[in-house]
Amino acid sequence: MLSKLHLDHILFLDIETVPQHAHYNALDAGTQELWEQKTRYQRKEGQSAEAFYDRAGIWAEFGKIICISVGHFQMLEHRRKFRVSTFYGEEFALLKAFKKMVERHFGSPKHLLCAHNGKEFDFPYIARRMVIHGIPLPHALELFGKKPWEVAHLDTLELWKFGDYKHYTSLKLLAHVLDIPSPKVDLDGSMVRDVYYGENNIKRIVDYCELDVITTAQVLLRLRYEALLDEGEVERVTP
Repeated sequence: MLSKLHLDHILFLDIETVPQHAHYNALDAGTQELWEQKTRYQRKEGQSAEAFYDRAGIWAEFGKIICISVGHFQMLEHRRKFRVSTFYGEEFALLKAFKKMVERHFGSPKHLLCAHNGKEFDFPYIARRMVIHGIPLPHALELFGKKPWEVAHLDTLELWKFGDYKHYTSLKLLAHVLDIPSPKVDLDGSMVRDVYYGENNIKRIVDYCELDVITTAQVLLRLRYEALLDEGEVERVTP
């Protein structure tokens, strides 16, 4: 039962990713060939592998993480706080810092990682990029040998599916139908690559990523039939 979960045992997270390089021609010939093979069935008829490279951030083999935003509840006497922070910058360094935080504060069996579509995207993407960088996985991301009920992952998309494996609902749509107020943002996932490589504006991306973390927490509160966070309960801090 969701109502039995301790909110302060949950680490909410979201990641933003981009292609590893700003332009397709920065790839060596071998990687270009592998990209062509990987995307052959995703590309529209007549669309070149180069033209499709804007979407390379979707795959951990061809993309990279530029920020990981996290949030957690602090249950204080007669009130609560939701603290949000972001790891960003060079990928190896941000992954090491994220791992250290998870192991130090959310590494026990009672803790859960929560993201929207996290089981299909965020959690495996982080794990793959850690392996590529030679970073041993924290226990929370190590799935080998675990039974399904031992995997401490919570996914708001999966919760909303109610067993319907064919169904997909974006976080934006879910927030809308659950009447979760959302501040106006001038960014969506399809724009992150251009903002990162074209504008060099990581702060704009971090703000967007943190809002998704807050919205994910709001969705879980709605699914628990609890009051939503108000602005005074959200605190942005340095990790």
